[in-house]
Amino acid sequence: MTAPEGLSNLDAALVLGGAVCAALFGHWLGWRLVGHGRRLAVRAYAAGRGLARPTRPLRARLARRFPRLWSWLQRRVEPRRFDGLALTLLVAAAVYLALLFAGLVEEVLESYEIDAADDAIAAFVASYRNPYLITVFTWITELGDMATLTAAAIVATGFLWARGPAAGIHAVWVTVAGSQVTTWTGKFLIDRGRPDFELDVVAWSPSFPSGHATGAMAVYGIIAYVIARGLPTGHRRFAVIYWVAILIAAIGFSRIYLSVHHASDVAAGFLVGGFWVLAGIAVLEYSRLSLNSRD
Repeated sequence: MTAPEGLSNLDAALVLGGAVCAALFGHWLGWRLVGHGRRLAVRAYAAGRGLARPTRPLRARLARRFPRLWSWLQRRVEPRRFDGLALTLLVAAAVYLALLFAGLVEEVLESYEIDAADDAIAAFVASYRNPYLITVFTWITELGDMATLTAAAIVATGFLWARGPAAGIHAVWVTVAGSQVTTWTGKFLIDRGRPDFELDVVAWSPSFPSGHATGAMAVYGIIAYVIARGLPTGHRRFAVIYWVAILIAAIGFSRIYLSVHHASDVAAGFLVGGFWVLAGIAVLEYSRLSLNSRD
């Protein structure tokens, strides 16, 4: 079954070229925003320390009255250790993603508004279909299938094992396993129907959440973090994270473009995958702390 052409070949080439240019501009702009954000963070930290000075007597009284609680709170905001401020922010982000996912599940189960939004997005995307773009996105979507993601995880495991120490291996497979269990549990519990298949690309499993979006976010996301963590400069770390994010977004969009998922399925997949990337990061950093404490 073939879809009617929404774009001429020339228009399709212009759209694809525009997307590439937008991604390149996004890289340029994103790196400059990161640098600006760092400077703002340093200023905010210095200003916060200044504002906190008048509260020293109050903090001293709280520390004497509630020593255990105060010690625990201090450890939670310690900026120089992963199990301090970094872990606090990581847990907060994971809880936020989980709440967003729960809200999206509720919308899918109980609201017609999400269906209307999905239909509107699908109709808009359909107007940009073209045989050549369909070929491009069919190739992109295969980068998020189970076979490709499994191969990527195995290759990453091999490199991590050879490089040593192997702390990253645990992170990769916790992320992979957790994301897949969550995805397939959600698929069969929610049992949402697929959109009407308008192209030759079909799928057999329930629609929500998108397994391609979840898997791409989880597998490529944790691999990108492991790679970026070992790079010597901030610009290289940003480049790895940014271009992997573009790949993940393209895989998610391909599922909508090929009419095998609703947009909300893809959004849910990104939330599930993002949650498990954060879990994988926590596993990696705790493993590194354990290794360092043994040395």
